[in-house]
Amino acid sequence: MNAAASPRQQALERIRAATRNPAASVEPAGSYASLRRDYIGHGALPAESRIALMLERLREYDAEVTECPPEALPATIAAQLLASGRHAFVAPAGLPQEWLAPQFAWKVDRDLPAAEIEQAEGVVTTCFCAIADSGTIVLHHSASEGRRVLSLLPDWHLCILRASQVVETLPEYFSLCKQPPRLVTWISGPSATADIEMTRIKGVHGPRFLHVILVRDPVADPTSNLQPDQAR
Repeated sequence: MNAAASPRQQALERIRAATRNPAASVEPAGSYASLRRDYIGHGALPAESRIALMLERLREYDAEVTECPPEALPATIAAQLLASGRHAFVAPAGLPQEWLAPQFAWKVDRDLPAAEIEQAEGVVTTCFCAIADSGTIVLHHSASEGRRVLSLLPDWHLCILRASQVVETLPEYFSLCKQPPRLVTWISGPSATADIEMTRIKGVHGPRFLHVILVRDPVADPTSNLQPDQAR
């Protein structure tokens, strides 16, 4: 290697040596369309196994999970709110009114200031979809998913996920939305991080507690019936 080479050139030379891919073989930028795309694009699990995998991943991430049929959703939400021991909640403006149990104090987000959102003890939202392979919930911030600040500031997040919204793989998510919105939030369990001594700290980048209600609606191939801007 040339001793006068810049640090950038040195790093690139090391990468080329490690991958045995000399610069002469690198295709020009215009050849993007020729790249191989033979990765797994669609999951193979049957519907019930896909749902079971999603639930397993959520619980591995220390999320609390409850299941219910569609007709029991309002009562299940109220029960989860009561069990949380919290009283003051914030909700996106598009959240169905029947989900706002009257025995709790609600602030509906119509451009609430961050200080008021932070004072709320919890938040209730829907989601766009969930990816079973990684146990990830995806928010596109529709009217019932709310602004991103709603899923970051309150300490407790209750997310409503329908069984029909669960896909198995990441490519299936992208097949639902050819052009994802400019802002997408990915949630894999409660917010947590660890320092160099592996001391786990919850709530650094968002809620310390994630609760998920899985609504057992009819399940088919989610890529065939989930619309890109599905709010509920």
